[in-house]
Amino acid sequence: MENTLGKRIAALRRQKELTQDNLAQILDVSSQAVSKWENDQTCPDISLLPQLAKTLGVSVDELLSGKSEQSPVVQMLPKEKQKDINDMMLRIIVDSAAGDKVRVNFPLALAQAAIDMGMELPNISGSSVMKSIDLKQIMELVQRGAMGNLVDVESADGDTVHILVE
Repeated sequence: MENTLGKRIAALRRQKELTQDNLAQILDVSSQAVSKWENDQTCPDISLLPQLAKTLGVSVDELLSGKSEQSPVVQMLPKEKQKDINDMMLRIIVDSAAGDKVRVNFPLALAQAAIDMGMELPNISGSSVMKSIDLKQIMELVQRGAMGNLVDVESADGDTVHILVE
């Protein structure tokens, strides 16, 4: 069975325990419009996608592509399988409770240079939720062979931070 946009909308709606009427009311559309989306007769208007995705608990990318944005698990690679630091990327993903999204991707060698200059992670990202995250410790983990989703933090305010090494 093909995983179409309509089938994804229907499945995600059911996971959230919403009826077609509930979803229609939230999005200020008719329940017939939701039915047509779910039956792949029409697609939601592009202007509705951010609110639809948020209501269904996914990103617009995940809604449209069907590919989950789940972070990879942490792996500890033996020395012989570790990549050179110049070939690795550090990804910082910050989602604020207010709806702001920050995505920072930069070479791990740049992160090492920042450490060497005495910079701390909040200076790189500008997010207060990251003050307790120590970039030096992350780099030490990487030097020992850690790869994947190294940090997941959710503040009491609802801000989330993910730090990945790839």
